[in-house]
Amino acid sequence: MKREDIRVAILRIEGTNCEEETFRAFARLGVNPEYVHLKQLLGMDCRKNERRDIFDFHCLVIPGGFSAGDYVRAGTIFAARIKSKLSKELKEFVIQEYPIMGICNGFQVLIELGLLPGIDEIISDYPKACLMTNDSNRFECRPTYLKCENRGKCVFTRKIKKGEIRLFPSAHAEGRLVLLFGKEKEMLKKMEENDQIVFRYVDPDGNYAGYPWNPNGSVDNIAGICNHIGNVFGIMPHPERVFYGYQHPDWTRHGYREFGDGRDIFESVVDYLVRKL
Repeated sequence: MKREDIRVAILRIEGTNCEEETFRAFARLGVNPEYVHLKQLLGMDCRKNERRDIFDFHCLVIPGGFSAGDYVRAGTIFAARIKSKLSKELKEFVIQEYPIMGICNGFQVLIELGLLPGIDEIISDYPKACLMTNDSNRFECRPTYLKCENRGKCVFTRKIKKGEIRLFPSAHAEGRLVLLFGKEKEMLKKMEENDQIVFRYVDPDGNYAGYPWNPNGSVDNIAGICNHIGNVFGIMPHPERVFYGYQHPDWTRHGYREFGDGRDIFESVVDYLVRKL
């Protein structure tokens, strides 16, 4: 399929606020992104010609922000609205190996939906992980270094070599990944075996480190994971904010380069879709 025929849904509700950067990241690669309000997928409060179906699109992206004000818990209300009416369609979308990405608040939504961690199932009846309040107990907004740990399963990172370090900015208050109490070691082992751990927080030298390099205290320094198929991907830092080289905080120190560390995330999934479709 040609790039211009690929349709990407940038899903939003009240409170999402990173859809513009995410939209532009895909548009710059020649695909056809579209802002889609959840009500359009639910067929609520919209004109007939504005209604959309999940399968109108080849990729779903849930951007960052503070959906529904982060009430109850970050991402919970957004996830509940999706799951109540679209669970069956969403499951089929994943089974057909169409890609889904959640960035920051979108990662929180995917966790609450039960699409992630997705160790041995497509979608769970209840969340099997959580993105909790940062260990610092405050909103953390800082550049973060991430080491790619994936061996090739995740369709969003196939243009990034294992062991490469990328700089993505973080901006979140609830980014500390925790797994089911009492089953953390078991789940981590399975995720390692399944090649589901995509990024870990590191210091500038590539060493696993604590605060401030790990801005939230996530278990095992995990910053991004995928499901066992590799087509559902969640990440806390924001790759869409470093699409271009000049968006990096240190670009003047290291000299101008056209593209930034985040571009390959979007390029990877577009390339996957070109080949798949």
